[in-house]
Amino acid sequence: MTTELHYLTIGEASVLIESGQISPVELTRAFLDRIDELDDTLECYITVLHDGAMAEARQAEAEILRGDYRGSMHGIPIALKDLYDTAGIRTTGSSKVMTDRVPSEDATTTARLREAGAVLLGKLAMHEFALGGPDPSNGFPLARNPWNLDHIPGGSSSGSGAGIAAGLCMGTLGSCTGGSIRGPAAFCSIAGIKATYGRVSRYGVLPLSWTLDHCGPMTWTVEDSAIMLQAIAGFDPKDPTTSQAPVPDYTASLVEDIEGLRIGVPRHFFFADDPTINKDVLAAVDDALGVMEDLGAHIEEVNVPMLEHAGAAQPVIMLSEAFAYHQNNLRSKPELFGEMVRARFRTGGLFSGGDYVQAQRVRNVLKREFADVLRKVDVVASPTMSNPAPRFDAMDAMTTSRVPSFTGPYNLTGMPAISVPCGFTTEGLPVGFQIAGKPFDEPTVFRAAYAYEQSVRLFEQRPSI
Repeated sequence: MTTELHYLTIGEASVLIESGQISPVELTRAFLDRIDELDDTLECYITVLHDGAMAEARQAEAEILRGDYRGSMHGIPIALKDLYDTAGIRTTGSSKVMTDRVPSEDATTTARLREAGAVLLGKLAMHEFALGGPDPSNGFPLARNPWNLDHIPGGSSSGSGAGIAAGLCMGTLGSCTGGSIRGPAAFCSIAGIKATYGRVSRYGVLPLSWTLDHCGPMTWTVEDSAIMLQAIAGFDPKDPTTSQAPVPDYTASLVEDIEGLRIGVPRHFFFADDPTINKDVLAAVDDALGVMEDLGAHIEEVNVPMLEHAGAAQPVIMLSEAFAYHQNNLRSKPELFGEMVRARFRTGGLFSGGDYVQAQRVRNVLKREFADVLRKVDVVASPTMSNPAPRFDAMDAMTTSRVPSFTGPYNLTGMPAISVPCGFTTEGLPVGFQIAGKPFDEPTVFRAAYAYEQSVRLFEQRPSI
């Protein structure tokens, strides 16, 4: 059984740990062995905490043996994108600007996972400062897609997506400003949810864009994402943007019955007659909608006119806010930034105050339009990404701007949105199915995603590495 421990889900492992059938020590050792075996190829980790992880696993084992079981995350080996602060452990943002940075305290999310008893395996590779792309000039690991090593795993949570898909950790936290949780989830055939803006604290997480940044879990299954979100969600006095709304029991929504669920599809945008949108992706998502209909859901087309302008508004807001955060370092030590991220950040300095205000006006109209749609339907569904994972040799600083963003609109609105696997292209690259819902209605989003996932059971397929 030991050789298969790295393919357990969090849900499966928690049952085995609580019942004493496996120990956190043997589970953690299995993952560290897996990392030692494969990470030279996949480059998912910036920092591996061999000694620290084993110490935490032994502590978890001792607590459980004396009857102090904390819940489903207790003894579960996880990793964190390297922009989540970890006290006493280097946190770099995958940039030479912060290569020696060691925080003195945990991010709130880090602390909550520790309180839940999770075991930290290490810090994961990412695109520089959550924007830079797979850029060899920045000197940090460039995580590879386990389904095809010539292709990127998505960004900016690149190591998170690849690490989950390859069985190098059981759960991770990604961050999402325009799609950095759902994009890698789609490209790596895993689950990833961007919770509602304000649902999860961002205290102690390196910012990219204050009004667009979200935190959330990336895991192998929808159930695992629900378990992780339960551990980190809720009000945080250190983050004034967090909501005091009660946190529901997310796992209670994991039922396969979606009879009568109303699913809106803005085909005018997500299925447009656009040569830059991959046909295999559209076909896979159409099939997914058919599955949802077979399960009893009602599919109807909806219209969100401002989606046409979301792709212009989101980068204006993101890059303007990113430039404001990084401008001092861009001026004083530009040579420490990778070429891709430096070019993108500098673009943010070119926008005017008028540009920023107009982008925020677009955002407000988009929020109103989605609110109107969500009075008629329960969730909105679409492809997660317009294309499968590109090859490394096809990437440059402008690659992402050449195709429509299907994830960015939900960063603008702050709505919860999840990506779940829905098939593969003819080249064998994963495709993601995106489901978004009303603010703070993660339970309905989970319900829809779980019903689809359990019907098609794509989580039974793992990449061959």
